[in-house]
Amino acid sequence: MDIITSIQNKRVKYVKSLQAKGRLRRSEKKLILEGDRLIRDALNSGGRPDLALYTPESADYELIAILQNRNCELLPVSEGVLSHISDTKRSPGILVVFQIPKPPIPNQAERVLILDAVREPGNMGTVLRSAAAAGVDIAILAPGCVDPYSSKVLRAGMGVHFRLPVAEAKWQEIRAYCAGLTVYSADARGEAVYTEVDWGQPWALVVGNEAHGISSEAQRISRSSVSVPMSHEAESLNVASAATVILFEAKRQRLKRAPHPGH
Repeated sequence: MDIITSIQNKRVKYVKSLQAKGRLRRSEKKLILEGDRLIRDALNSGGRPDLALYTPESADYELIAILQNRNCELLPVSEGVLSHISDTKRSPGILVVFQIPKPPIPNQAERVLILDAVREPGNMGTVLRSAAAAGVDIAILAPGCVDPYSSKVLRAGMGVHFRLPVAEAKWQEIRAYCAGLTVYSADARGEAVYTEVDWGQPWALVVGNEAHGISSEAQRISRSSVSVPMSHEAESLNVASAATVILFEAKRQRLKRAPHPGH
């Protein structure tokens, strides 16, 4: 088994470019996952692997066998090569190039999350993860959002991209898609407290930019704004925390109204 030790190797340079360039990821329709846990989760969710780079001395060969059975190209590389490509401080032992997942977009979604120019990768990944856990049908990324397939978003999302439809759209398209929904925007100075909103009806929730809040485009499609009350001395919640609180209140209301077995 020949181990690749040069960062000038053609395949190594290709993966490094994918890691660094969002435009290339989009044109190639590829993303990179690092580490056994994320890779296994993606495989269990139907992810389609194309190329794996791994260090033989630290490889999980059960995972390597699964990748081989999925017709994934396998390249053993040195620790130095993997560290050169990796976006993490500690070498993950393995990274895999996957095809960007495209879960089907619901024709008539009843629970929609809209991210309005969310720029911080960790926040986006956490928001998407919370959305999936709270039963959101689809997450729509409005213009100005960070690349949802960057390594930091993928790590924070913990495999959510393979379980939740994530679509990028212009405001005109978002307005049309949400025409039958009541659209709310999350705002620290919102008109209604989030627990007072009836989340039993089909809805869309807009969460905004960390620094600038909700955009004028989002305000135009929103029926009202909702807030999370806080103690006077507390700072406002970041977008990930606020979204999580509101989305799980919507889920709580939905579960409370669901018929119990035997009733």
